[in-house]
Amino acid sequence: MELKNIDNKKVYLITGAAGFIGMHLSIRLLKAGCTVVGLDNINDYYDVNLKHSRLSILRDYGNFIFHKADLTDKNYLENIFKEQKINIVVNLAAQAGVRYSIENPDAYIQSNIVGFANILEMCRHYKVDHLLYASSSSVYGANKKIPFSIEDQVDNPVSLYAATKKSNELMAHTYSHLYKVPTTGLRFFTVYGPYGRPDMAYFSFTKAIMEDKPIKVFNNGDMYRDFTYIDDIVDGITKLVENSKALDENTKDLPYKIYNIGNNKPEKLMDFINAIEQAVGKEAIKEYHPMQPGDVYQTYADVDNLIEDIGFQPDTPLQRGIADFVSWYLTGFKK
Repeated sequence: MELKNIDNKKVYLITGAAGFIGMHLSIRLLKAGCTVVGLDNINDYYDVNLKHSRLSILRDYGNFIFHKADLTDKNYLENIFKEQKINIVVNLAAQAGVRYSIENPDAYIQSNIVGFANILEMCRHYKVDHLLYASSSSVYGANKKIPFSIEDQVDNPVSLYAATKKSNELMAHTYSHLYKVPTTGLRFFTVYGPYGRPDMAYFSFTKAIMEDKPIKVFNNGDMYRDFTYIDDIVDGITKLVENSKALDENTKDLPYKIYNIGNNKPEKLMDFINAIEQAVGKEAIKEYHPMQPGDVYQTYADVDNLIEDIGFQPDTPLQRGIADFVSWYLTGFKK
């Protein structure tokens, strides 16, 4: 998608730039001529070689500046804001993963709470134009009402990861209310595609099928996810950036917005697995397991307000998106 209304004279800070969404968003902005300051701590939650591979692509652009740093290092963060004159922040850095939050809760408090508080403080004191930040569909917890709407109550998280993301939304609301910092929270729904995260099911399923190893199918396969292709996610984020001034004017009393950003079409887990099998050309060896702690039965995004505000329209069929991922996996990742 060509960025027609982007202000490429502004400086964009993308935290989590070596991450999956961060890399793809950075490329879109860099191609539009924007200056992108990328920040990432390159932690070892998953294979750091994949993160370095993403970074090597970004470093080919002369308008990309990278800082290896952690959001919890407030002094380092402040120096970036002072030196780079940041205009727009897209905060994608976070400790990800629902199941891992059960094993290592401290990582989530530091990165997702302390780190986000530091970002808010920088945006407050350095008067940024806008802060967009990653929330998650996990905030809906075990919500049985579908599709999930931003009007729904989200006060009952079922994982610490979800609790930290809900906390981010509350913290952003406070800064929008007290200091008029324009903030937009994005509740992502199961993003997938090339250069994706190895801890995500589609990645581990593909790897296991290729290696003739069994895959774990939770809740005996009776689960649904609103799988959203990475290009559709990036389209939504960049449209929000392009239209941020108009959106802020409409919410000037409280410059705070929350959006679901998903495909608006939940797919059955077994159909998802079948799409991978077809793309790989091999049937999976399946091991069926009960639901895991912290998991939810179904995710389904109501994106009506995103459609109304920016014309968001995801249009990547699951089969095509999975085929693109598998093609990348076989040629660009698998050694």
